[in-house]
Amino acid sequence: MKKKAKVKEAVNHPPHYNQGDIECIDALDAATINLTGIEAFNTASAIKYLWRWKQKNGVEDLKKSVWYINHLILRLEGGANGPRR
Repeated sequence: MKKKAKVKEAVNHPPHYNQGDIECIDALDAATINLTGIEAFNTASAIKYLWRWKQKNGVEDLKKSVWYINHLILRLEGGANGPRR
């Protein structure tokens, strides 16, 4: 029985997505409320990797966050097939 609860917890509320009383999904909802499409996706992805870097993949997650930020900047500046609005 304990194993099932642990699996469900890992899917619904993984520890690396909880900081204090705040769950990452709730922070992402707030951070992207006025964004759509690739802007919302890149912003949420960057935040997600910053959120969990210390508990999960370390520097790899920091690099992923930078990648999403750079991709968003390129799109907003008109590069990488952008801007798309």
